[in-house]
Amino acid sequence: MKKISILIPCYNEVENVKPISEAVVKIMEEELSRYDYELVFIDNCSEDGTREKLEEICAANKKIKAILNVTNFGQFNSPFYGMCQTTGDCTISMCCDFQDPPELIPRFVEEWEKGYKIVSAIKTSSKENGIIYFLRSCYYKVIRNMSSVKMIEHFTGTGLYDRSFINLISQLDDPIPFLRGIVAEYNFKRKDIPYTQNERRAGKTHNNFYLLYDAAMLSITSYTKVGLRLATWAGFAIGAVSFIVALVFLILKLTHWDSFQAGYAPMIIGVFLLGSIQLFFIGFLGEYILNINTRIMHRPLVVEERRINFEKSENETGKGTDETGEEEKKI
Repeated sequence: MKKISILIPCYNEVENVKPISEAVVKIMEEELSRYDYELVFIDNCSEDGTREKLEEICAANKKIKAILNVTNFGQFNSPFYGMCQTTGDCTISMCCDFQDPPELIPRFVEEWEKGYKIVSAIKTSSKENGIIYFLRSCYYKVIRNMSSVKMIEHFTGTGLYDRSFINLISQLDDPIPFLRGIVAEYNFKRKDIPYTQNERRAGKTHNNFYLLYDAAMLSITSYTKVGLRLATWAGFAIGAVSFIVALVFLILKLTHWDSFQAGYAPMIIGVFLLGSIQLFFIGFLGEYILNINTRIMHRPLVVEERRINFEKSENETGKGTDETGEEEKKI
């Protein structure tokens, strides 16, 4: 019997973890009963009672498991790490807030059985804020045109991944993985499933400008050279313009053209323009250096506090299981 793993990352989702677990279990037991399954939550150090709720859910169903992180490791590291801890023949990753409809699961599995190694959910529309959706669309088009890798537009990572792909990402030695880029880069046989993204069922979104900016910079600095190339081209262009302007002023000065009274205005404007462009590209280059620095430090993707309902063979530390079915991973 094939086994399907469903991974659901969560952070402060106390109102959603139980309903999403019930929805997934119902689909697996009624529509996909011919498969074994595991439902794995990975919690990014929630502070609203999500962990206590997960303990209740796991106690009621041993097929539901949980990994509890010692702190918040971000929106990319935690789901990536969680996927690598699943044991199924395929892994389905989806959000906890019902924006990704659980009803997509049977469709994912159907396409997987046809031979597709990755079945990706692609947003064709969204019930989120229209301005945010528009900005996302612009971002996807820009990054797609800038990158040598054919990025997938409106793909957030939700979808099904065959065991062969999970084995691949488990071998990658990258402390800041960008799953969407990895999917596009390695180009496994893929099927795209269009869907409309729902509104959150409950709770508030944890995405803000900083997190969206961080995601954009990670994709740009990991999969494009555009920042470095722009700095080179802009430097060359501004240098050429500056040389021409200086040459013109020199000629006018040498010819003693008395009617020419430029004053200091062109010089002041030029200094401020050049200074602002330099500051912009120093910051842009700093994003690349920050990316490199993070990879050099090579910190772990995630540090676990403990696991719930994982068997001893599934625990990387080899530590035994106590009476409650919980295991602690060495830190």
